[in-house]
Amino acid sequence: MNHAAFGLMARADEVAAVARLHADAVDKEGRFPVEAIEALKRTQLLGAMIPTDCGGGGASLETIAEICAILGQACGSTAMIYAMHQIKASSLVSHGLESPWHRDFMRRCASEQLLLASATTEGGVGGDLRNSICAVVRDGDVFDLDKDATVISYALYADAILVTSRRAPEAQSSDQVMSVVTREQISLDRTTGWDTLGMRGTCSEGFRLTARAPVAQILPKPFAEIAAQSMLATSHLLWGSLWYGIAAAALTRAQAYVRAEARRKPNVTPTGATRLVQGSALLDSLKSALADGLARYEAAAATQDGLSSVSFAIAMNNVKINASETANAVIQHALMICGIMGYKNDTPFSVGRHLRDALSAPLMISNDRIIANNANLMLAHRLGKRIVS
Repeated sequence: MNHAAFGLMARADEVAAVARLHADAVDKEGRFPVEAIEALKRTQLLGAMIPTDCGGGGASLETIAEICAILGQACGSTAMIYAMHQIKASSLVSHGLESPWHRDFMRRCASEQLLLASATTEGGVGGDLRNSICAVVRDGDVFDLDKDATVISYALYADAILVTSRRAPEAQSSDQVMSVVTREQISLDRTTGWDTLGMRGTCSEGFRLTARAPVAQILPKPFAEIAAQSMLATSHLLWGSLWYGIAAAALTRAQAYVRAEARRKPNVTPTGATRLVQGSALLDSLKSALADGLARYEAAAATQDGLSSVSFAIAMNNVKINASETANAVIQHALMICGIMGYKNDTPFSVGRHLRDALSAPLMISNDRIIANNANLMLAHRLGKRIVS
């Protein structure tokens, strides 16, 4: 990891300190983590993935993943907002550099530290991101869009939203494009609230989104390519990294509890010590899986069709399933170690917020949907026979 990456992570530690101070209030009040997001802007971390020739930090996906893990240990909602912002940034970087409008927009993202949100879900399609009902309606050099977006995380706080839709009213539901619409170009009418178990600070309400913007703001590549070549990997790897951070924070509290018990009874091995070892082993396995996933991404990105291959899609889907399930298992160990002190919300060993935040992990693109997708992909996939290849 180079010096620039270490500098970015040092800034992430600074933001995490702010996020940690307000994490319980953000969760309890279900409010946007404004203090942490302001710190992200102040430290220029929102533009970390934007290329240096566009004024950004030029950070690798590995560095962004590390930042997500750091933030996840402080506040799950802050980490999720940051991850989702960078997932959108990755689509711009991967598919917008050849477009003058999107290249200029990336310069704005870096200089103004714009916060990006996503409107990919829609009422009537059952949570399937690869199908849309709404369509862009072109009128000369501008287009209109009207979308029943059942979830738009932090929509009211975003500076721009990347919206999926059909390419045209006559297009098939899977013939999609992604458009960038800025705050002044959209109208949002709230349709659903966000009173949830966890991830309460993401403010992921539903909206009727209407927009009118220049056609130049539609990304030139079909959304099918954007989803396969940037969103798939970045979503699963960055989400997995922040879930790792949440699980690591919970296990750290459990370790502190075991140490306190050991000091109280110096000649007796604490009851939770064995379970702490089990939790640590699971956390290490998650760390290894994420590191392997990031290495696979770099290797695939270095080839012409690697990011679109069946084997890569299966591998990234497996990362998501593994990360979401393992993080929850680690936190369950932490809860059992801390017992009632972990169950209560007003103790230094409380892991309630961590558990509630992590319970969203298997639902964010349902693991059942991903497993069904992998089942179809496996029909065309040849299993590897070597450990190292």
